[in-house]
Amino acid sequence: MARVREAMQTSRLEAFSDGVFAIAITLLVLDLRVPELGGSGGLRSALGHEWPQFAAYLTSFLVIGTMWVNHHSMFRQIRYADRGLLFVNLSLLLWTTLLPFTTKLMAHYLRGAGSNSHTAAAVYSSDLLLCGVSFSLLWAHALRARLVPHQMSPAEQRQSILRFSVGTYIYGATVALAFVSAPITLALQFAINLYYCFEQVRARPSDPELTSDDGGSEPA
Repeated sequence: MARVREAMQTSRLEAFSDGVFAIAITLLVLDLRVPELGGSGGLRSALGHEWPQFAAYLTSFLVIGTMWVNHHSMFRQIRYADRGLLFVNLSLLLWTTLLPFTTKLMAHYLRGAGSNSHTAAAVYSSDLLLCGVSFSLLWAHALRARLVPHQMSPAEQRQSILRFSVGTYIYGATVALAFVSAPITLALQFAINLYYCFEQVRARPSDPELTSDDGGSEPA
């Protein structure tokens, strides 16, 4: 209980994180450009030629958007923040703000062949892997530091962390897959985030404190 009493509200952490997510997701669209017309194909052909940019943008938009949704869901249960949680959250934001760059890298080399395509896909996959690891560490730290008000048995804690980390293991596999095929790697990353669209951290109905929408409370 002493550690909980030294904790603080999560409102500033959530507000700062929301701003970072918003900036990162906005920066993605800046790399989309109006194609230059050339040859006899016209605009339709030129837009089709830009499919790597659209594919990478859509995937990364889904990644950041889903992270924001799950971050919000997670902090409906994390009622307190300590210094360790702040630094783990900063780690998540570090890799999130890198996504516009790695997305651009992936889009630029997606259609290429050879080592450049594989390297770009590996860098992009590594960025997503680090985002996933940071997200899992965020929830694990909150449980370990008792920043979640409801009580969970060690088995329930392990199960919830494992459920949240399933995609992280697949992200690790995409780093290796990147050296086989960049387009298949991007498609798998899109599919992983469809999994994360579903609720991963469920509130326990027996916890009345979690049913309120006050977004964080002062430690008792």
